[in-house]
Amino acid sequence: MFVLGSHSKKRPHNIVIGRMFDFQLYDALELGVEEYKAIRDFGAAGTGAQLGNKPCVIFVGQKFESVPALALAKSLLLDMFRGEPVDKINLAGIDRVLMAVAVDDDRLQLRQYSVRFKKSGTRIPRVALTEMGPRIAFSVRRFRLPPTDLQKEALKQPRLGKKKEKNVGSDTLDGKVGRIYMPKQNMDTLGLSKYKGTKRERRESKREAAEAKKRPKTAAAAAEAAGGGSDAE
Repeated sequence: MFVLGSHSKKRPHNIVIGRMFDFQLYDALELGVEEYKAIRDFGAAGTGAQLGNKPCVIFVGQKFESVPALALAKSLLLDMFRGEPVDKINLAGIDRVLMAVAVDDDRLQLRQYSVRFKKSGTRIPRVALTEMGPRIAFSVRRFRLPPTDLQKEALKQPRLGKKKEKNVGSDTLDGKVGRIYMPKQNMDTLGLSKYKGTKRERRESKREAAEAKKRPKTAAAAAEAAGGGSDAE
């Protein structure tokens, strides 16, 4: 982001606020200073503000949503004054209020107030605002919106975090822990590795089964076979 101040006969008291992306001009807004009153002109009103505290930024007027130049001004002013993004903020750290007022389509006023927390008889303090400056009245001049392709590229968000793995968790002792679901298995038909000893036992059992088939199945069959032999003699 950049802010450039210039002064010429054609554009007196000129301020250009813009942003860069990937070494290219992303957008820019040209404002003319019509009225200015410095902080020192407000006396000791601004002595309570501390460097590094985040201001409360307020935009007054629907034109900040409908007029393209003022919508751009809102985006630029937020980027300029909000500071570093934070998740939480202490109420005591809000010591000033920055207010932007859209007077009409091409005029903008900027005011800044110091915040004082006073006793109210309850747990919630009473808030008192005192103008601390600077007080600026701008006239909106030229502006440039970001190109569509460049805006699309600048608004890309990286994917943060790892992709969630199904049935995988973590343990403080074992580290990565997985869960496996197995179907019911029949141990009788389960194919296992065969050892030489089991192969020898199978060969012997097959040989015994073959010999048993050759033998008579019943005692009657054996006697009949024996009787038939004596008649033949």
